[in-house]
Amino acid sequence: MDFGTMGTDAEIRVDFDRLRRDRVRKANEAMDRADVDALMVFDPNNVRYLTSTFLGEWARDKLARYAIMPRGDQPILFDFGSAVAAKKVTSPWIADRVFPTSSWMRGSVPREAGFQEEFMVFLMRVLKEKGLEKAKIGIDLFDVTLLELLMKEGLTLVDGQDIMLDARRVKTKDEINLLDGAASMVDASYSAVVKNLHAGIRENELVAIVNDVLYRLGSDQVEAVNVVSGPRCSPHPHYFTDRIIRPDETVFMDIMHSFNGYRTCYYRTFQVGRATQSLRDAYKKTYDWLYASIDQVKPGNTTADIARTWPTAESLGFESEAAAFGLQFGHGIGMSIWEKPVISRRFSLEKPMVLEEGMVFALETYCAASDGSGAARIEEEIVVTADGHKIITRYPCDELICVTA
Repeated sequence: MDFGTMGTDAEIRVDFDRLRRDRVRKANEAMDRADVDALMVFDPNNVRYLTSTFLGEWARDKLARYAIMPRGDQPILFDFGSAVAAKKVTSPWIADRVFPTSSWMRGSVPREAGFQEEFMVFLMRVLKEKGLEKAKIGIDLFDVTLLELLMKEGLTLVDGQDIMLDARRVKTKDEINLLDGAASMVDASYSAVVKNLHAGIRENELVAIVNDVLYRLGSDQVEAVNVVSGPRCSPHPHYFTDRIIRPDETVFMDIMHSFNGYRTCYYRTFQVGRATQSLRDAYKKTYDWLYASIDQVKPGNTTADIARTWPTAESLGFESEAAAFGLQFGHGIGMSIWEKPVISRRFSLEKPMVLEEGMVFALETYCAASDGSGAARIEEEIVVTADGHKIITRYPCDELICVTA
């Protein structure tokens, strides 16, 4: 991020009004391409994308909020309880289009309370006002009860998640600025990790340090901090524990958080004490594979060009690409960790996607040491530019970083 993370009257930084307009515009364009009459979204990331509103981490998995947007129109938000009154004060761009939710909280509200029927009454009233009683609707997440009620109304349902991911595929200038700002906060987190990393610290303590740095810098959601050390490095388990890190062990970490809704996925590997030659060799392979794939990032190339640079699953000791899925990997970064394009030898060689200017994605590689002493994992976030690419993750990774045990 070229400027500060805070808004100011003295400089144009992120233009949030433009960001809101652009996201609604892009969603409408995606609906045009999919030829649907409306979108109905429950996924918190899609709700935030359309409405530019947020209700905190606690609402992430409850389906407590949702939004409806008729094609060519503006979104209508359904929020939780007193949050409706709050939005009328704090979010003027949607103040006249926010209503109390009829969410049944993933089935926890008794079925006889009739929340689902209440939801349908409002939905059909909105559609009728727009002349869409028999609409084709894109919907991202729903439960079986809602599916049954929607089908009874004669509505045609299509994959709304794919429509939303199409809208979110190419990022605007403001989105890229926010992604860059989110990455800068992880840069700072890794600096704090290196200052505190030593034999005797536990994996969960490193998680606490990172959370402290991120929230102090302005993160609005820490989705996960994965810390993997010592014998846990191979095979990669993808989560942290309370394990005590010991001398001459490897530690790799992935930091996933959100700044104004825009996320990171950003691995680095460290060594506490001495590294074996086998581990150093594995680190070099990991780095070389990663940067060979980054060299392929430019408009007009495809995800197949990237995937082709990575080793096969069999050469890494796995029986199939499915078993090694996610180790040599790429995925779009935006308001969620996995957006388009997703890149893997498992499917990208046969089903490639063309890279476009404005795409932002992470590329990550992994290699286990042949002597079992550890493993290396590195990840960079890349913006596709008009003439190539720009890396926005800046903590050094060209050499294995060793700290004193």
